[in-house]
Amino acid sequence: MTYIESLIPHREPIKIITEIIELADDFGLTAAVVNKGWPTCDGHAVKPYVFIEAIAQTAAIVEGNKRRKQGKDGIRGWLVGIKSAEFKIDAVPVGTKVAVSVKSLNVMDDYAVVEGVVKAGEDVLVKAVIQALRLNPEIESNEQRRS
Repeated sequence: MTYIESLIPHREPIKIITEIIELADDFGLTAAVVNKGWPTCDGHAVKPYVFIEAIAQTAAIVEGNKRRKQGKDGIRGWLVGIKSAEFKIDAVPVGTKVAVSVKSLNVMDDYAVVEGVVKAGEDVLVKAVIQALRLNPEIESNEQRRS
């Protein structure tokens, strides 16, 4: 299992983040290279709304890292919604390296609001604010009791 896979539940083909560049308790910077296996890929390019998933995965990496520091497992069971999004491009070609940065705006036990930006070089591709809600927090409580 790679380090990323120990922090998030995502696996191929939906796991699109391939590199962690920087992690803090309220910030993360990751990277990925657009490839033909990505969702929305037509063989040449992806639609930019796939980067909402990249933002969500980066946010999950940040949260998973915080949980690991607390001696807990990575995160799972979160429902993500889009609060706002700006797509600056219609399609992103296969082979494009992207950087995904996220910043926590509001975090509570089972709810978070995160701002994300996806760039290719200096070009901003997507800006979005997402909300994440943990649907079954009692699952974690039951698992902790069994330990």
